[in-house]
Amino acid sequence: MVQSKAVTVDQYLAGLPEDRRETIRMVRDFVRKHIPKGYEEMVTFGMICWGIPLSRYPDTYNGQPLCYTALAAQKNYNALYLMSAYGDPEKEDGLKAAYAKAGKKLDIGKSCLRFKQLDDLVPDAVAKVIAATSPEQFIEKYEESRKLTKAGPAKKKPAAKKPARRG
Repeated sequence: MVQSKAVTVDQYLAGLPEDRRETIRMVRDFVRKHIPKGYEEMVTFGMICWGIPLSRYPDTYNGQPLCYTALAAQKNYNALYLMSAYGDPEKEDGLKAAYAKAGKKLDIGKSCLRFKQLDDLVPDAVAKVIAATSPEQFIEKYEESRKLTKAGPAKKKPAAKKPARRG
């Protein structure tokens, strides 16, 4: 699957091949067990997402709910998107150390932890990242990141030159 057109979690799961469905179902149960209270489960961005709905926080840059953690069956792997680890070196370093200690390969992008089977995950380390940030803290981090995006040096444009006054 690349991106599901499902609008409910049940539809998403039903659209998966049976072998992938069981893995996604088990990881979904794992996330639900560890995610802080206050996040809502939904389907957004074509995957199962735990986040903050627009009814609670409508002021997002893209008009979509704030996604905290997401789970998807991609074409060649499964992915667990850990937005709380994105941009947080301490959490990312914790994952790296836990995977190294467990002797497992950490296959991660900016926030995407790729895996084929549940056994590819290091449960304690992943649970720690999932449980680390309350919805209130996540909103606060989101708002801070938006300030940096709007005002950061990479986004500043040179001041326009004022035309010379005549007369």
